[in-house]
Amino acid sequence: MWTRRMVAVLGVLAVLLAGCDRAPAEPEDEPLRPRWQPLTLPTPAGVPGRPLLRDAVACAGTWYVVGGLADAAGETRPAAWRSTDGVSWTALALAPSSHYGRQHVLYAAACRDGRLAALGAKNGGAHGNPRTGTWSQAPGGQLREAPAPFELYGGPRAVSVARLAAGPAGWLIAGARVDGAAVWTSPDGERFTVREGVAELAGDGRGRTVAYDAAALPSGWWVVGALLSPGATALAPLAWSSTDGRAWRRVALPVPDGRGQAQRVASVDGAVVALGPVRDGFAVWRLAGDEWRRVGGFGVAGPGVSSVDALVPVGRQLVAVTGDGGGHGLWLSADSGDSWRRMAMPAAVPDGGDTAVSVASQGDRLLVVSDDGAASRAWSAGLPAADR
Repeated sequence: MWTRRMVAVLGVLAVLLAGCDRAPAEPEDEPLRPRWQPLTLPTPAGVPGRPLLRDAVACAGTWYVVGGLADAAGETRPAAWRSTDGVSWTALALAPSSHYGRQHVLYAAACRDGRLAALGAKNGGAHGNPRTGTWSQAPGGQLREAPAPFELYGGPRAVSVARLAAGPAGWLIAGARVDGAAVWTSPDGERFTVREGVAELAGDGRGRTVAYDAAALPSGWWVVGALLSPGATALAPLAWSSTDGRAWRRVALPVPDGRGQAQRVASVDGAVVALGPVRDGFAVWRLAGDEWRRVGGFGVAGPGVSSVDALVPVGRQLVAVTGDGGGHGLWLSADSGDSWRRMAMPAAVPDGGDTAVSVASQGDRLLVVSDDGAASRAWSAGLPAADR
């Protein structure tokens, strides 16, 4: 999806910082091998097409997968699926409200109290820019595109509309506008208000900012991203906090050479953890009181631009999905990010083009969805409880 390409464009600078001095690969422990069970998602009604699975989420005993379908001519339409047990799935009815909404592929999802909301996009118009919109679930279960003015997400100030989060304070989208990091907030997941040009959140004399992801806490929000300082050739990781989505406080995340990005954030076992690519692999930061500390890392720099595609709590553990330009990887932490162990993927998925891997969890159950560029598949597995 286009948001992944946006991260990759900014992440090209990370290639410059990695250069030819990437750390050599080191021997690893044998990866964990969950008992992956393949899942069948039914074909939605209408014109048949190849499923394009892009994201998954779970809450209040309900699982969701979102994406789209592509027909033989390459035309797309949105699609979403629901399950109450993670095994048997039904396709949701969708109600687009715009020309581009009928062609959307849903690429990011969040849910609260069992109710789904999603972001969808389709490239179009004279310049081929993404035509982005939001979708929310009606009481009857139907997923509806929310009518919105074009320039709410697009137009001359558009840069990226990246990730969606939901929590006690409502719903929040993380992304960027021409003046830097921005968010969109909503009390109901339908009507969003853009917050751009906000002090500390947006770019200023210290450089240009971008936001990649958000997490909801009982006290408000954490957003993570990066800063490109004037004259710099590499990004530096940032985090922001807010109680209401309007006023923000900026924090620079520690990294030895000042280079890296914070691309995903999650709350697990009472801790807030951020994850992102750095010079030699992936760095982990954890919030301790009011201070962020780098607590761990894993992996090595791959043959391309490194990225973090997902970070989700599974009970008291964390699961991350990463890409290194060569392929996707799954990683598990049982200690809030201090140490990590590779998990075997249910199937190899290259990193690049229109490929995707995402994960969701409830209890100790993990759902993985993937698209290898030729086919989309889904699996689930139970993970052992954290030994804590």
